[in-house]
Amino acid sequence: MEKWWQKEVVYQIYPKSFKDSNGDGIGDLQGIIEKLDYFSDLGVTSLWLCPIYASPMDDNGYDISDYYAINPMFGTMEDLDELIKKGKARGIKIIMDLVVNHTSDEHPWFKAAIADPTSKYRNYYIFKHGKDGRAPTNWRSIFGGSVWQKVTEDEYYFHAFSKKQPCLNWENPVLRQEIYQMINWWLDKGIAGFRVDAINFIKKDQRYQDGEPDGEDGLVSCIPFARNQPGIEVFFKELKENTFAKHDCMTISEAYGVSYDKLGIYIGENGCFDSMFDFNYSNFDIGDNEEWFIRKDWTAKQFRDLLFTSQVEVNKVGWVGTFLENHDQPRSLDKLIVNKADHGYYSATMIASMYFFLRGVPYIYQGEELGMANCVRRSIDDFDDISSHGQYQRMLEEGFSESEALALVNKRSRDNSRTPMPFDDSQYAGFSDVEPWLALNESYPVINVKAQFNDLDSVYSFYKKMIYLRQQSVYSNTLTFGSFIPDECENDNLIVYQRSYQGQLIVNVCNFSNQEQPFICAKELILNNYKEYDGKVLKPYQTIMYLEENK
Repeated sequence: MEKWWQKEVVYQIYPKSFKDSNGDGIGDLQGIIEKLDYFSDLGVTSLWLCPIYASPMDDNGYDISDYYAINPMFGTMEDLDELIKKGKARGIKIIMDLVVNHTSDEHPWFKAAIADPTSKYRNYYIFKHGKDGRAPTNWRSIFGGSVWQKVTEDEYYFHAFSKKQPCLNWENPVLRQEIYQMINWWLDKGIAGFRVDAINFIKKDQRYQDGEPDGEDGLVSCIPFARNQPGIEVFFKELKENTFAKHDCMTISEAYGVSYDKLGIYIGENGCFDSMFDFNYSNFDIGDNEEWFIRKDWTAKQFRDLLFTSQVEVNKVGWVGTFLENHDQPRSLDKLIVNKADHGYYSATMIASMYFFLRGVPYIYQGEELGMANCVRRSIDDFDDISSHGQYQRMLEEGFSESEALALVNKRSRDNSRTPMPFDDSQYAGFSDVEPWLALNESYPVINVKAQFNDLDSVYSFYKKMIYLRQQSVYSNTLTFGSFIPDECENDNLIVYQRSYQGQLIVNVCNFSNQEQPFICAKELILNNYKEYDGKVLKPYQTIMYLEENK
């Protein structure tokens, strides 16, 4: 049965870096309200907001100190109510980020747990005694260093991420009910749904045993012990029954490292969530433990194979959120188009078409619709991103020089996608009237909204065309609900696939190279990022889409 959320086009906002309305250099809710007409012009139908809850901002809001309050740097609850109301008037829904694997160490629950070891809140988190004068296990956190933080001479608390993000104890049913109550409160408030953060970390290996060290620090990645653990489906089932199933909402889970045989836990008829992000094709350039210095060589064909496998396997079970960028990824141009000399309109629009018309709900990350690329930082001190500093230290421990480590951090830093949104070429890019909290991308005088808004040959205008085709054209049903059919063409430089629905067959062709490639097509084109196509040869980074059948 078709669902309303399957028709959405979602725009992801990193609020701190979107638009500053009050002159403090930090983006806020009123700044988002200010730009609602921009979203209407683009054509998106939902806005996903990265966390705006009360937070000390150790990890830019993914460390929540009060689930029921708005961080004053972003505004007030009244501002959010206004955004929901004004968005609804424009047909734009609001999706919140849901972070329930961990809280901030400044959350009242954790403060109470530390202050009184006998309080009920102690069991809201994971506390363990040390072993032989050391931490309970030798697991390494996602951000580097031990997952254990000492609180007394022989007691530690567990954090899969930063030490300021203690993990919640999902084994505790009282804690789970607190979480469900909070989720229902937000859905009753009028938000359309949630993107669910790090949800596959909520179940830990209860044996808490050491692993074989995998680095010079004597530690082992916590991922095999704290992510996608057996039994997590029990938590998911209860979560869904107590919250999402009671509302006509939209949910999408962040689910790194989920094997395709486990998809049914997450999505589909018996899954907890409406859809999920599949990262099996997004982290193709780094190792399985997601350490940036373990680089993988890749070819266009290998990327195509990962992409097609994802589509085929996920579509057997349910729905996926299709994406190239988010707040945790570098810009897709730098990741997919390695030669910076090739960055520009054609390469940006080619990779856009490649992902946007896959089967799933498309997500656009702020600035992606402008063709933004990575920024360049000249010192590790210039990075705000907590994981960039952690990865940098890991690289030094593994023997990389400072310059080598800095180069790798520049390639992969989350700051690449978190630079302030460039609205024009003024001193602070129209983001603010004062110096922003994070340095602007140096490309902003050229790559900005004002430069592209009325230019019919801009990346922005190409995104508008794609959204129109999916949302309002005679091809909408096929591009939304149509089955995905991979085309294993012999030319490894091409990514070709079909979408089929009720007798209508659409073919999407992407030239993933900076050279001309042969491709014969005599059909009338639906979409083309060049002004011409001779029916025989694709130009460098050309993408075309055409109607093959219409029975």
